[in-house]
Amino acid sequence: MFDQIIIGCGEVGRRVADHYLRAGASVAGLVRSAPGRSALRERGITALEGDLDRPRAGGLRINGRRLFHFAPPPREGVLDTRVAHLIDVLQAQAGPRRLVYISTTGVYGDCGGAWVDEQRQPRPLAPRARRRWDAEQRLRRWREAGGGELVILRVAGIYGPGKLPLERLRKGLPVVRGQEAPYTNRIHIEDLARVCVAAMERGRDGEVYNVSDGHPGTMSDYFDRVADHFGLPRPPRIGMAEGADALSPGMMSYMAESRRLDNRKMLRELGVELAFPDLGAGLAGLDPEREAMR
Repeated sequence: MFDQIIIGCGEVGRRVADHYLRAGASVAGLVRSAPGRSALRERGITALEGDLDRPRAGGLRINGRRLFHFAPPPREGVLDTRVAHLIDVLQAQAGPRRLVYISTTGVYGDCGGAWVDEQRQPRPLAPRARRRWDAEQRLRRWREAGGGELVILRVAGIYGPGKLPLERLRKGLPVVRGQEAPYTNRIHIEDLARVCVAAMERGRDGEVYNVSDGHPGTMSDYFDRVADHFGLPRPPRIGMAEGADALSPGMMSYMAESRRLDNRKMLRELGVELAFPDLGAGLAGLDPEREAMR
């Protein structure tokens, strides 16, 4: 048998699963395909079949276990129909004792570079953030109706092994110059996995936690420091007014929001000591040769 179920066994999910497996606990992960089942079993993770794009999620059984929800929402729209289907499943059976949900700090919208804690009223602008906010609200209503315990993690930009803008830097794509660039926030993927485990074990029911290293910087500074660490040219600079023609719509949506995340509640209540407390520490822990081969 297993005690934890992970929906969304990507890089973060696999790291969380590894933590529990090393501790002698058992873990199951939700998959939709035969290759997915094989990949999980190779890591010692029990594979459960289910599809959150289908009503009732294809027969997924939770049965009172603890649940991590790391799967992304649909690619389009402003509603998270996958979470809606999951809640239908939870209401029809013994739901989880506790659910940890990864959301995004994008739900705060543009804050003009101000420091943001968990008391700030969300005002999501981008469709991807509006889908996450929809999921948060659905899960809160499920909890308030007696469904089970809930902890929400609003996660900053994730970086680490395999999650760096190296291809963009190699192509010489531009970034907005420093004085116009927004503030951005980061968390190393290893630290994020540890925060997820801590949220399951120690997070307060019904609470929201900002997840970041607490050291925001500008987007242009981030690209410069990654370029320097890997011996690549720093990206050329453009003004924000030129961005609509030179940057992708996705990048422009990121550039339209600026905020600095306060992570003190996460550190205090979850008792996490970050292994990579700032970008310098995170980059120092990366092997340039290995990253170049990814």
